[in-house]
Amino acid sequence: MTMTPEQAAWFQGTFHRLVDNIDKALQGKREIVSLVLASMLAEGHVLLEDAPGTGKTSLAKALAATVQGTSARIQFTPDLLPSDVTGVTIYDQQAHRFEFHKGPIFASIVLADEINRASPKTQSALLEVMEESRVTVDGVTHEAGRPFLVIATQNPVEQAGTYKLPEAQLDRFLIKTSIGYPDLAVTESILAGASDRNPSASLSAIITTSAVADMADLAATAHVEPAVLRYVAELTEATRADNSIRLGVSVRGAIAMVRIAKVWAAAHGRHYVLPDDIKELAHAVWQHRLLLDAEAEFAGTTGDAVITRALETVAAPQARTAA
Repeated sequence: MTMTPEQAAWFQGTFHRLVDNIDKALQGKREIVSLVLASMLAEGHVLLEDAPGTGKTSLAKALAATVQGTSARIQFTPDLLPSDVTGVTIYDQQAHRFEFHKGPIFASIVLADEINRASPKTQSALLEVMEESRVTVDGVTHEAGRPFLVIATQNPVEQAGTYKLPEAQLDRFLIKTSIGYPDLAVTESILAGASDRNPSASLSAIITTSAVADMADLAATAHVEPAVLRYVAELTEATRADNSIRLGVSVRGAIAMVRIAKVWAAAHGRHYVLPDDIKELAHAVWQHRLLLDAEAEFAGTTGDAVITRALETVAAPQARTAA
């Protein structure tokens, strides 16, 4: 069943109300908030590469408060164990049975702070839950629930003592973006309210977690023309054929694009995806999935430049607007 224009209009209104609410805690960053919210509704995960103190924790808390969900923060360190993330099975001597104690990964919104400071073994503990929204411990599977969003951060400075995320794990993140510093006017506004150490605590819930799951299911029914699907496929092929690339956009990356493009279209009041949606999302969805050739990287080529070339090379189709 395809989304109707009336459902798309409702989705747009609700989406904007959610963004407005989160913007009260994270001022002046509506575009980033919209991207993160769209990722959650596309049931993907977010990688933030940002300097300290830009509002990453505030974003996670505000999002959780807005959707009436739970939030958890995991500080990744070299001595963090996989069980510290997923949870552990402990024997209850009084009940004479083993009980599973859930880890922080079972919150609705999980902030995985400085993920690249943990060992690869601990990083990999996130892979199953990010991909399948479930955790298997001692042969028993535990569902993470819906909504479920991991916001992982990595610090672009102070890289000593960090473990670079492998390409297979980077590919699990739906988007990569950064919040960045606020402009002067917003900074002044933030300083004026500096006495409030937790602005997200005063936010009212706009929607329930079950309604968020319904929104995600509704967004998945947005229509995508075959010509737009081919456009996505041709763009991924263009990244793989680029002379500066060792590893281009994967099939998972192409699927991720279609999923979030449906949400993005609905957030703009449309029940169908346009090529412009793909263009607008391309850098956020694909930049972290590219592995540059060492010589090209040394010469200053970036993943963003490769995506820009692909967008300029591949002709966008004149897609029909409805099914």
